Amino acid sequence: MAAAMPGTGHSMATLSVLWRVAVSGFCFAAVMLGGVAFSLVLFPLLRLLPGGRFEYERRVRAVVRLSFAALLRILQATRMLRIEAHNTARLRQLGPVLVLANHPSYLDIVVLIAHIPNAVCVVKSKLWNSPFLGGVVRAAGYIRNDEPETLISNCAERLAAGLPLIIFPEGTRTAPGEPLHFVRGAAHIALSAGVPILPVVMRCEPRVLGKGAKWYEMPARVFRIDLDVQPAITPAALVAKERAGARSLTHALERFFVDRLAMP
Repeated sequence: MAAAMPGTGHSMATLSVLWRVAVSGFCFAAVMLGGVAFSLVLFPLLRLLPGGRFEYERRVRAVVRLSFAALLRILQATRMLRIEAHNTARLRQLGPVLVLANHPSYLDIVVLIAHIPNAVCVVKSKLWNSPFLGGVVRAAGYIRNDEPETLISNCAERLAAGLPLIIFPEGTRTAPGEPLHFVRGAAHIALSAGVPILPVVMRCEPRVLGKGAKWYEMPARVFRIDLDVQPAITPAALVAKERAGARSLTHALERFFVDRLAMP
């Protein structure tokens, strides 16, 4: 049996990384330029269709969902990504429910929106004001997170309209090597809106596009995103009624996710 040429393994790994960087760059460019094209061309056409603001936003969200699903298919077809999805039937035909997920990767929101019809989410002000994607998130009726005086009421309004709402309780991506740390915003919304909570446990191995990572920092092998949709729960199922404040619920949610992530 012929021995491998010296350095062949290293060369193949280098080529694999270069290929993955190229695909990553293409996908990021497609998302950015697609966002501009949608905002300038497609969304104005959608405004001409019958229906009011909520129907227009529903159509925009359908476009976003289909686009994210297409992006994931590209990443899987190019052997960049493998998705392991468990219990995703719980994500279909959702009504007013608070979808809470931990946040290891930039792609988490892409995976969730691709799986949840008509979902809205809370976005950072940087994305809201982005020249590339700002028009998309505003047209979709997503909610900006830098207006605390109206954040809870805006979330409650979307939930009252029967929409599923996606929130990352950490408020940002998980820092590598750091434990989960939830902030109280999601708990305040859950208690105010009085809707069920649908926890989604996310894993990314090896870690790609995590907190502080660049788009070109790609592994030499396929990375895997796992999402495991847990049964819906209520705040009362996590904390005793007499202790059902935002602080207690936040700690209970944090423990819930830490326990699930510790499972094999």
